[in-house]
Amino acid sequence: MKFITSSGYGLNKNHPHSLSLLGVSVLGLMLMAGCNKAEKAPPPPPPTVIVTQVQQRDVPVHQEWIGSLDGMVNAQILAQVPGYLLKQKYLEGGPVKKGQLLYEIDPRVFQATLDGAVSNLARQEAVLKTARLDLARVERLLPEKAVSVRDRDNAVGREATAQAEVLVAKSAVENARLQLGFTKILSPIDGIAGISTAQIGDLVGPGSANLELTSISQLDPIKAFIPMSEQQYLHFARERSNQEQGREKASIQLILADGSTYPAAGQFFFAGLQVDIKTGTIQVAILFPNPTNLLRPGQYARVRAVVEHKPNALLVPQRAVTEMQGRFLVAVVHADNTVEMRQVKPSVTIDDMQVIDEGLKLGESVIVEGIQKVRPGSKVEPKPLLAESANAVK
Repeated sequence: MKFITSSGYGLNKNHPHSLSLLGVSVLGLMLMAGCNKAEKAPPPPPPTVIVTQVQQRDVPVHQEWIGSLDGMVNAQILAQVPGYLLKQKYLEGGPVKKGQLLYEIDPRVFQATLDGAVSNLARQEAVLKTARLDLARVERLLPEKAVSVRDRDNAVGREATAQAEVLVAKSAVENARLQLGFTKILSPIDGIAGISTAQIGDLVGPGSANLELTSISQLDPIKAFIPMSEQQYLHFARERSNQEQGREKASIQLILADGSTYPAAGQFFFAGLQVDIKTGTIQVAILFPNPTNLLRPGQYARVRAVVEHKPNALLVPQRAVTEMQGRFLVAVVHADNTVEMRQVKPSVTIDDMQVIDEGLKLGESVIVEGIQKVRPGSKVEPKPLLAESANAVK
């Protein structure tokens, strides 16, 4: 049996080339039909994205520095005289008052020295009294020629020497009394006392291994020392000047090691004399109230303060900004729902909001969710950012 084609040539069904040609023809017709159907399918809908409008408000610019805490006044308690430690009269880590007894050193040697000095003073005063009587007698006899001028001069010299010896003896008594007083070691300030470095019975004082016994610090208020760069210090100083001219005072915050914020605000105390030429920084001290003594010297301190105000700053959520090869881009949705990838210049961040210095206008819509689904010039279906989501962003 043969199939007759339009060209008049017959195809034998038993001939393999004839069957292959027929199959290819049928397959080609089927593919053409499929392509026609695909061309007639409707285009996909534009992707849905979440948008928000560019905001504008005055923004305080914060800066953070890492530093450490130190007492308002720190006193090292030293043993000023050598001896054996008899008593410790304070609680380590507890509060002490100015003039409170902290330690007592064995006073017996110093008491004996004082007693000897007092006795020597009495002897020298007796010698002075005798010298004065002798001088008076010689001066009475001199007009009668009963004594010579030389005798009078010798008497004057003995009286002057006795006076000097009395002064020396008085100084020795005062020194011995001071040395005896140093055996009772008193607190020079109100504050919190540290751990004792010496134990009862230890040899302390000059010439021993226990010269410094403990330390005391005034902790209310307490100082936070932070290093500022020159640029940061200039911003900080200008902001302080603006505050003094009537602007609402911005608080200085202390962030503790656990991430919590100390409840009391700090205030500027002083800046160092000069900028360190090696580091380019200047030391600044901030005071924080510390009535409960929660803060201690040496503690980690992260200080946060307002260094500048940006009036009428433009803000968008941080997640609306994409960084690509050193460029910062924001997807802007126009009124016709087309997308423009616009380069912007970001500056500081406030919470989860990004301040944009250049590239955006107030009221423009930017994409915060779904930016990975769009390309420049494409159409989108914009949906406004819900209030709950907006609060989460902020």
